[in-house]
Amino acid sequence: MDYVEQVAPILILLAVIAFVLARLPRVELGHDDAYRRRRVRNWLPVGLLYAFLYMGRYNLTVSKDAFGDLMSNQDFGFIFGVGTAVYGSAFLINGPLTDRVGGKRALLIGGAGAIAANLALAAVAMSRPTENLTTIFALLYGANMYFQSFGAVAIVKINAPWFHVRERGVFGAIFGILISLGVYFAYDWGGIIVDKLEVHWVFLVPAIILSVVWLVVLVGVKNTPGEAGFRDFDTADASSNDDGSTQGAIAVFKKMLTHPVIITIACIEFCSGFLRQAIMQWYKTIMKQTGLSVDNFVYENWGLLLCCAGIMGGVIAGVLSDRVFDSRRGPVAVLLYAVMLVGAVALNFVLGTPMLGALVIFMSMAVIGVHGMLSGTASMDFGGRRNAGIAVGIIDGFVYAGTAVMSFTYGAILPSEAPEAAQIENYAMWPVAMLLPAILGLLLAWRIRNAKPGAKADAKPAAKPANEPAN
Repeated sequence: MDYVEQVAPILILLAVIAFVLARLPRVELGHDDAYRRRRVRNWLPVGLLYAFLYMGRYNLTVSKDAFGDLMSNQDFGFIFGVGTAVYGSAFLINGPLTDRVGGKRALLIGGAGAIAANLALAAVAMSRPTENLTTIFALLYGANMYFQSFGAVAIVKINAPWFHVRERGVFGAIFGILISLGVYFAYDWGGIIVDKLEVHWVFLVPAIILSVVWLVVLVGVKNTPGEAGFRDFDTADASSNDDGSTQGAIAVFKKMLTHPVIITIACIEFCSGFLRQAIMQWYKTIMKQTGLSVDNFVYENWGLLLCCAGIMGGVIAGVLSDRVFDSRRGPVAVLLYAVMLVGAVALNFVLGTPMLGALVIFMSMAVIGVHGMLSGTASMDFGGRRNAGIAVGIIDGFVYAGTAVMSFTYGAILPSEAPEAAQIENYAMWPVAMLLPAILGLLLAWRIRNAKPGAKADAKPAAKPANEPAN
């Protein structure tokens, strides 16, 4: 019964959002109802696999306290830092690999590797070694994060041919919803598992769920509309002017790294990576270690509230982008980064007060909205459907570079052991360290406020059922 009460707000919120989005005036691009239904059947299993990858990623955070003295704050900071460094650098390999082998195959490779890594983590957690736990976990979590890095690249690569630029704001909203559901699965489902079962189950359960969804993706997902029996169409992104010639990975990397908008987006997302994980990875730890978790509504419903905030952030960002800013992503990032900066300043004054929880949830809404809009949408706009893998790889690589900097930074400047860790005033550097990335993110977002892909913006798709085999 408690579980039903916990899930009900998310289901209600999703139902309301679905109703609102359905009532918005449709952007007419030539899609018929059969195409739209098939597109849903394509992105939904892909999105669910991506969401459950989150559950198999942040289970480390959820399980930290269950290991007790075997895993200190510094140990956790090191393990998570290694994982995020691997994740960020893996895009140098996995971005071009995804463009070469296709999004579906890349997603299946990543899913299979994450399943294997979580099974290995479960085996180690079951044995609970008293020596070298940090080293073993760092190695296995690094392997997990390597395969996890296929997820973001693959989901954008798969969806790029299915969505026109003028409707990708909606996809950005979907991307934000998927991220938020993944966070919910990780923190709330993972928290229930840790509370009710042995700690190894927090790694084993995601592996089992991922295996089921992996099979659904294997059977039902197609890389392009053409593979599903529909005509491929011009999505009006950066690939619209592509002459079709094949370039090597190094040439494409050079092109992407010298693209002023893509590199600016990547730098913004570096800041997003720092800020998003500064909140998600440390709020609950700080509350628990200082004793402020007692009767704390936000602490007790952390995953639920993060999920609701992320859903709202993704939907607000997506609707504003397509309906208000003519499918430009920069103005939305400016607005949401302004929220982040104001929030980072305010955190310094509400640390240790009941207002802290509400503020970090509000900030999470803003930063997840930015992340979905830039990593999930702008990456395919400016990278184009042909080079979406490398583009999102570069951008998401910067996200996790920011996360790695955050992890090592807080591991070094925050108190690690009692009695220092039990005093809230000793966490004053937690909000202070957020100020610089919030300022930089806002200034960089302002630079791309007018950016749009240099393609034929009026190009119309022809997503009709094919009467003959697609080419």
